[in-house]
Amino acid sequence: MADIIKLLPDHVANQIAAGEVVQRPASVVKELMENAIDAGASTIKLVVKDGGKTLIQVIDDGVGMSVTDARLSFERHATSKIQKAEDLFQLNTKGFRGEALASIAAIAHVEMQTRTAEDEVATHIKIEGSKIISQEVTVAPKGTSMMVKNLFFNIPARRNFLKSNNVELRHIMDEFHRVALAHSSINFHFYNNGSELFNLPTSNSRQRIVNIFGAKTNEKLVPVNEDTQVVQISGYISKPEYAKKSRGEQFFFVNNRFIKSPYLHHAILGAFDGLIKKENHPGYFLYLTVDPGSIDINIHPTKTEIKFDDEHTLYAILRSTVKHSLGQFNVIPSLDFEQDQNLETPYNYKDKTAELPRINVDSSFNPFKESSGSGNAPRPNYHKQNTKSWDSLYVGMESNLGKNSGFSSVSFESDTITGSIFENKKELIDTGTTTFQLRRKYVVTTIKSGMVVIDQSRAHQRVLYEKFLKNITIKEAVSQQLLFPLSLTFSKSDCAIIEEIQDSLTTVGFVFDNISEEEVTVTGVPLSVPESEVGIILDQLISDYQQDFVVDGFSQTDILAKTLAKSLSVKTGEILDSDSQLALVNDLFACKESGVSPFNKPIYVTITEDDIDKKFI
Repeated sequence: MADIIKLLPDHVANQIAAGEVVQRPASVVKELMENAIDAGASTIKLVVKDGGKTLIQVIDDGVGMSVTDARLSFERHATSKIQKAEDLFQLNTKGFRGEALASIAAIAHVEMQTRTAEDEVATHIKIEGSKIISQEVTVAPKGTSMMVKNLFFNIPARRNFLKSNNVELRHIMDEFHRVALAHSSINFHFYNNGSELFNLPTSNSRQRIVNIFGAKTNEKLVPVNEDTQVVQISGYISKPEYAKKSRGEQFFFVNNRFIKSPYLHHAILGAFDGLIKKENHPGYFLYLTVDPGSIDINIHPTKTEIKFDDEHTLYAILRSTVKHSLGQFNVIPSLDFEQDQNLETPYNYKDKTAELPRINVDSSFNPFKESSGSGNAPRPNYHKQNTKSWDSLYVGMESNLGKNSGFSSVSFESDTITGSIFENKKELIDTGTTTFQLRRKYVVTTIKSGMVVIDQSRAHQRVLYEKFLKNITIKEAVSQQLLFPLSLTFSKSDCAIIEEIQDSLTTVGFVFDNISEEEVTVTGVPLSVPESEVGIILDQLISDYQQDFVVDGFSQTDILAKTLAKSLSVKTGEILDSDSQLALVNDLFACKESGVSPFNKPIYVTITEDDIDKKFI
């Protein structure tokens, strides 16, 4: 039998490796910016076109590379960060595997210009699909400029899986935020399609957060600082009142490397326990410094997940530190049993003694005696009313009652009837359709074969979902103008999302007067949207549009309708009167799809008479 196992060619191996390293344009941005930081750059410029599909360029003023290093950097597993296996446990740099440039060069057109401070001229290399096209001498400033064009040009299937330009740009902005937040001592510039999105000067960590997420962020932050033998914790957490329903501004950095850790996130939620609602999420920017030998950062291709030696101790320290910061800055109410200012004696009464109250009793007081004018104190004159001729009070009442037609005009105030299965039995039998609410969660109604149990929240979601879809399609939604314009503050990226979906929001009934970089002014809302819920709805919309599955066209309309339906629907626990219950049932079965909610969950179950009979066998 002939041998069937063969070594893969280098360009094929590089393309396979690129599948792990380069998932989308944001992955290229992450790798190139981390290389620039490892090169000791003080200024980094990021230039992006068409969501990174056409161009990604990173320019830095770092140490640069020599001619030999520039050529060797595109080989697989070529790195200056480690020499032996033990170095993996003492890493202080971003990259170390030497696969980034080789993987990027395998699936794109790459141009690199680099020069060291000692060299007089720079090296210019062009590579297309792992093949070196040219290597020339050129003039360039000290540092390195990496230009990546036409990503996935030789893998059309991977390119087709990329999302729209706006979605890919948001992923790039997320990676840019993570790198910029971890290195506030570096000056960053971000350009998209020729316009500047971010210009972040060198600053401290708090100012860097404010420069990225807007000036209003400053008042939300509470400092966190703790130094132990296991870990050094610094950074900021958001005040409980600014917690959002969507996960947004949540950042963990370990040794200036962004990580994702559900375990540590749970520790933060534990510290906020009792201060925020269960469905809300607090914001935080926490920087953890640990011994490089106590972590393993080589367990995930994207290096966003790491393994700690002692996670339980770190969990306890982090939770107590955040809880201490919330109490230290009077974010949560505290009780001081040693001193209470409300119980202190005022200064004016410091030297005065308390006087016992005196009670004066008149032993001769008798309310049933007529006043005789004698005694020490005047007594009130109590006279018994003369009750003779009391019947004269009602003379003429019979004639008046006849004129006013009895008690027909008299109305009585009655208590609100919450409803019960066993009340108004005659009505249950006479009417054709009857409903009642069960546990403030389900609406039960009768049908010919038995009864139907409806989830009130999911049913209302379906009704509102189809209503909003219709309004967006025919563009005939009614808007309610606000008496005073509503100004809401968002980050630059959030405002970009609102501007992107502004047309769809307008078809639903929203009216925007102005959308700037950090502020949105709303002058009109749909009829069913209360003014107090506008900010919450827009936050939820932004969160949904940041998901991977969002694309242009119908999906954008679908996400908008789902978010509005979920936010405005009747919630579990709300009491519905009989008219509202009947209207909800009629509206539900008038929908085109009444079986499942917009999120593909069942709305109702049918219990037939046979099912009930079987229970009594």
